[in-house]
Amino acid sequence: MGKQIKAVSLISGGLDSMLATRVIMEQGVHVEGINFFTGFCVEGHTHAIRKKDQARPKRNNALWVAEQLGIKLHIIDIVEEYKDIVINPKHGYGANLNPCLDCKIFMVHKALEWIREHDFDFIITGEVIGQRPKSQRRETMPVVARESGADDLLVRPLCAKNLPPTLPEREGWVDRERLYDFSGRSRKPQMALARQFGIEDYAQPAGGCCFLTDANYSHKLQDLWTHRGEKRYDLDDIMLLKVGRHLRPAEHYKLIISREEGETRFLEGYRKQFTHIKTVSHAGPLTLVDGTPSEADLEFAARITARFSKGRNAERVKVRITPREGEPRELEVAPLPPSEIRESWYL
Repeated sequence: MGKQIKAVSLISGGLDSMLATRVIMEQGVHVEGINFFTGFCVEGHTHAIRKKDQARPKRNNALWVAEQLGIKLHIIDIVEEYKDIVINPKHGYGANLNPCLDCKIFMVHKALEWIREHDFDFIITGEVIGQRPKSQRRETMPVVARESGADDLLVRPLCAKNLPPTLPEREGWVDRERLYDFSGRSRKPQMALARQFGIEDYAQPAGGCCFLTDANYSHKLQDLWTHRGEKRYDLDDIMLLKVGRHLRPAEHYKLIISREEGETRFLEGYRKQFTHIKTVSHAGPLTLVDGTPSEADLEFAARITARFSKGRNAERVKVRITPREGEPRELEVAPLPPSEIRESWYL
């Protein structure tokens, strides 16, 4: 018997990577999945926190896809290594702060390192020509293969017939005739193939699985960099950008205000890292204060916090201000009128 051919598939949790993996598995190739944790993933985190997302499955879609396919999934933390991709993308950003082309090159390169370490033969991705405006274009496909170092060990089963044959195709490890020629933004071919495979449940496409493609999130990240005076972040920073209302009433401080009970519980985990404000006389949000506010600023922040509490229409609301270092103090404040909350404060 010949050697068992083995491939690793980049599993994002979406339909494309699920289908690409299944197409190669149908040809008798042993496939395992790999998923890279950057900290910017959309799924799971906010869905698990917010009540408005209760109807969404509370799952890691990459793990779920691997389970549906019956394959092993390797989750690899690349938070630190990935920072240089976000901060200094060679190929620039997309419409927001999404370094999609650099990201794809980096992840395929990491997958290449992995297959060399584990004696696997090639790499699978769910890329489709024309699917993504930054990273999945006909002219970027060879760039990803070349700059990642994977070259023709990179197989894209969903659009392979639109590209030159790869080594696994030339060697007969996979049958090119059983690969596909999908292209463009339409999802209809993928959905039809899913039905053919009997796949009925999958994550719906919504602009990708990364917060960096989101305009609002990118604006908050850019604001963070601007007020730090440098492009720098840690995991706590990027997690906090996903949660709450972010308001900047002044250049030297901003507020992170919980919008519901789940967010309040999440932000409570950061109370020791920030000065924080909580309403006492009425149910209300938890507010983290990030920056260098004065005492007057903190009283103003308390009025904003009161505005978002159940006491928004009361004459006075008692609040507790707890410094990051020092003793808490309580005071009564008048909730800030809605007319005084400026749209420009919202990030």
